[in-house]
Amino acid sequence: MIRTLLATVVTAAVTIAPVVIAQPVQAADPVIFTVGMQQDIDSLNPFTGVLAEAYEMFQLQYATLMTQSATDYEPAPGLAESWAESADGKTWTYTLRPGLLWSDGTPLTSADVVYTFNRILKGRYEQRNYGNYVRNISSVTALDERTVVMTVKTPTPIMQRLAVYILPEHIWSKIDSKAVKSFANEPAPGQTVVGSGPFLVVERRNGQFIRMVANDNYYAGRPKVDELVFRFYNNPDALGQALIKGEIDFAEGLSADVFTTLEGKEGVTMYPGAYAGFNELAFNTGAALTDGTPIGDGNPHLLDRQVRLAISHALNRQQMVDKILDGYGMPGSTIIPPLYTTLHIDPGTQSYDPALANQILDEAGYPMGPDGIRIGPDGKPMNYRLFIRSDSDSSVKAGEYFKSYLAAVGIKADIKPVDENALFEIIGRGDFDMFEWGWVVEPDPDYQLSTFTCGKRSYKDGGEIYADLSDSFYCNPKFDALYDAQSSETDLAKRAEIVKQMQQMLYEDVPYVVTWYYDNLEAYRSDRFTGFVGQPEGSGSLIMQYGTYTYEKVEPVTASTGGQPDSSVSASPSPGATDSVESADNNAPAPAAEGSSSSNTGLIIAILVGLIIIAMLIVVIVRMRASTSADDKE
Repeated sequence: MIRTLLATVVTAAVTIAPVVIAQPVQAADPVIFTVGMQQDIDSLNPFTGVLAEAYEMFQLQYATLMTQSATDYEPAPGLAESWAESADGKTWTYTLRPGLLWSDGTPLTSADVVYTFNRILKGRYEQRNYGNYVRNISSVTALDERTVVMTVKTPTPIMQRLAVYILPEHIWSKIDSKAVKSFANEPAPGQTVVGSGPFLVVERRNGQFIRMVANDNYYAGRPKVDELVFRFYNNPDALGQALIKGEIDFAEGLSADVFTTLEGKEGVTMYPGAYAGFNELAFNTGAALTDGTPIGDGNPHLLDRQVRLAISHALNRQQMVDKILDGYGMPGSTIIPPLYTTLHIDPGTQSYDPALANQILDEAGYPMGPDGIRIGPDGKPMNYRLFIRSDSDSSVKAGEYFKSYLAAVGIKADIKPVDENALFEIIGRGDFDMFEWGWVVEPDPDYQLSTFTCGKRSYKDGGEIYADLSDSFYCNPKFDALYDAQSSETDLAKRAEIVKQMQQMLYEDVPYVVTWYYDNLEAYRSDRFTGFVGQPEGSGSLIMQYGTYTYEKVEPVTASTGGQPDSSVSASPSPGATDSVESADNNAPAPAAEGSSSSNTGLIIAILVGLIIIAMLIVVIVRMRASTSADDKE
């Protein structure tokens, strides 16, 4: 009797579990979407952070006047529901949505917009990340609480793509121009950062995680998940394993070798998203401040265009795409990626040709030395520091390929691994010869082009040198003139031609060697979440977008959602890991648990219910046996 009864109890407990799992998430259970990344952010301060990961946090916390559509990057409403240009192109009027609120309940009005833009217009430090958007603006005023008027010096197309994060005046006006340089913009314990985006930072632990909560006051409606957690992993294998184990729901920026190991893993969908990123080998072409004062200790050999051109011919871009990216990309050429078809050009002359590289160096006066290292006109060997990013798997691998390619033409590269934060400071001081890094290019080319203008070189403030956006210190008055021309050309076809001229100029002057364009390798737990949105439609990246589309739409898989990604997403499974698995610090963001989902919660409840039932029945049975024994004794 006992054996049969216990078997029935176990069967009942096992049967309960799937019934509980299939039910929707209970209201008391927060829905947590966890994203794994390799790179931590450099700052939550929109004036300080420069890494792509930091910009992801900025746009989640702070809305802009307009955004870029998920379909095709066209301008789309943000805080502004509409905007209009005057007949002469010199006045722009932006109408805000009605009833906008900051997350703390304070009304978001035109005063916040005016404050943000004027702070950038008047602040030197604040212009580093946003100066190109405001350089043509003469004035910013408020007509009423919902209407902002901006006047410009000359007509400009950038006014429809003002990627400036609007900040709450009642918070940021307390932070002066000196304090802003070190302002962390992190929340006090138990509070959130005040923002207007879909999510708000509530907790951050450097190198471990960032936890965000949904913003009830978001203008487009509350997101479908309650919390968003970004966890940081210190090597690519750990990131891939975290997805397989269910510690995270989404893995972003996977290395190619780890990405391929996910094929066939149950519950995991692989997604190589089309992306607007490129990587480059950059040169110190003459580090100087904006006033022309030389800084840094760059090797003078690299001021010679022929040296840079020879290095370009020495690099086998296709081999790096094949070996480092496992084919998930293509050889690079110019700073505008081919994803932007109306702007990208194929200049196509700097092919892989070591023999030509050797010829160029011979003719330029850099003869081969007896030890296989060439000697420059100054009598010094062609021995250059090459900085790589120690926190990027692809950068570390690229450094070894660069070293090999350069050695083949008589140039020695001393590899200097540093993290990205340190590299940014080194570049700003001009204390480098070459470095490897990359950019993600906006749909409008103005920002990317501005990084090669003379005015974007480093500057001095209070005796301290501050980096701006120029990292090669390229300075060419002809390029600057073309930059001014494109920024005021409202005919899109004519502007595209100017942008193409600028790309060709950079390609021929070689401040960069663009090594490759890459796909953004992403993967997610399709057994847990659905609702992913690609940008551009059909093939584009699911996060790290120009917008927050996936974060707003993603939701748990239930009987009603069905577990399929949005129709705009076409997942493409594709063709091992090499390093030992190394987990991120397991100090989990409180109160959220790792990999939390409705299925995890349901399973835990089912197990607890089953155990309680078993325990109760065992007590009943024991009592029955005790009673029977007593009867027998009688």
